[in-house]
This record gives sequence, structure tokens and C-alpha cells, in this order.
Amino acid sequence: MMDQAISKAEALSEALSYIQRFHNKVVVVKVGGSIMDDELALSQILSDIVFMNYVGMQPVLVHGGGKAINQAMETAGLKPQWVQGRRYTDERTLAIAEHVLCNQINRFIVNFMQSQGCEAMGLHSLSSVVLFAEKTYLDGPDGRKIDLGLVGEVKSVNARLLQLLVQADSIPCIATIARDPVGSRLNVNADTAAGAVAAAMKAEKLVVVSDTHGIRTKADDPDTRVSHLNVQQLDEMVKTGVITSGMLPKVEACVLALQSGVGKAHIIDGRIPHSLLLEIYTEAGIGTEIVL
Repeated sequence: MMDQAISKAEALSEALSYIQRFHNKVVVVKVGGSIMDDELALSQILSDIVFMNYVGMQPVLVHGGGKAINQAMETAGLKPQWVQGRRYTDERTLAIAEHVLCNQINRFIVNFMQSQGCEAMGLHSLSSVVLFAEKTYLDGPDGRKIDLGLVGEVKSVNARLLQLLVQADSIPCIATIARDPVGSRLNVNADTAAGAVAAAMKAEKLVVVSDTHGIRTKADDPDTRVSHLNVQQLDEMVKTGVITSGMLPKVEACVLALQSGVGKAHIIDGRIPHSLLLEIYTEAGIGTEIVL
């Protein structure tokens, strides 16, 4: 019992220097993947974000929808349509995505944080909007643009509103339905949205929390996790095919953030209890740290 108490005290002592270093610093946390479908894992991540807020950091949360959107579409009798591996988003699909992201997931997140004694505000297309996007097209083989429907890429972020909220000790919780220049809604990728938010706020850190245990040299071997990478090394891993598919938007978001002035980026596995605190407040960390 005494050894456990001493171990806890040592952990707190180690965390002190990090708490001091990141006091009043903005940290953007993106939560997605299967974490969104695991209420316990999601609650643990949200508890870590509440902790960060209480010890003086200024967290900003950006979240996706996990499998909940797919399940809601299936219930509504909608089958996903795919164009070059990307989901085509029509009006009905977007309405379902907006309902799940804004009315269900975002509301759960905000209510949870408020139940822990923190001020939190949901920011999305059904409340105050902070993400502004333009419609995305894919390049076709014949040089023509391929329409993906109501899918966009974030072009600007209302960083002023976000700064006002964090300075007022409130946690912004951003669902990734954006508005275009004429006020229409667009679905945007949560990873790239988080990178844009971190870049716009010149955050101290961007932490991408998913169901991936950092970056590995062999995707199916957890023992090949790389704890520290720079952007040049990342580029090489993309060129050689080590980094592919679902990891690509995460890496691209991290690179965008770093090139825009963000101090460090991290990719961590949210299924590990308190992975967010372990990555930020310990020397060893638990995921992959990325620097410029």
C-alpha cells in the first residue's frame, strides 16, 4: 500500500514540470475511430480533458462520429455510395450525420464535461459555427472534377471565438459539420478539421486520439511503434507505403499543424486508460510524437 502511494506521489511530481510548462497553453484534442463507440473509453478521454482544464491548460476538443453515423444510415434504410473510396454525401446522408454528430455525440460530450464541473460549449452547424469550408472535388482520370456531394475541406476557422472561450475557462467541443461561404452545410474530415483548428489557434499541441497505437513501421505489429518522428521522416514513410489509408489524414493534419506554428503533434491510442495524460504529462509518452 505504501509503495503504491509513493508511486502515485512520484507520478504527480513528474507531472508538475509539464503542468507548469503547459499552463494557459492551448492543446487541441481530436477524438475519433472506435473510441466514439466505446462509452467507457470515451468517458476516460473526456475525464482526462477535464483534468487538463482544471490544472490550467486550455483544451479544445474536435470529434468525429465513429460507427454511429453508419448505424443511423442503416436504420434509415440508406446504403452508402462510394466514389474512388470516398463516401458520397447527399442531403439525407448529411442530415443523418448532422443529427448524430451534433444532437447525440456532441451533446453527450458537453453534458459529461459539465457534470464534471467544467464549462463546455458545443460548436457546430446547429449552434455557433467555427469551421468554414469549401466543397471538395476529386480529380478524375480524364481531368474532370468528380463530385463527392456535400463534402468539404476546411478553409478557415473562427479562432477568435475559440480563444475567447478558452480564456473564459470553457472547453470548446467542435462537431465536424461546417458551413460554406453561402451558409450551406458540408461534412468535413475530423482529422483535417482538427489540424486546421490547431493551426488557426497556434496551439501548443495537437493530439490525435484514435484506436491506433501511434505510428508503426509494421501496421500489424505493436512492437514496431515509433515514439518520435519529424516531418521529413513522415514524408519518407508515406512515399515507401509504410503510412497508408486511415493513417494518412491523421499524419497530414499533424504536418499542417506543425507547419503552421504548432509546437508538437501526437498520435495516441485512446483505448489505453489515461493515454492522453500519459502522453502529455510523462517523459516516456505512449504514442508517437511528431515534430517539424
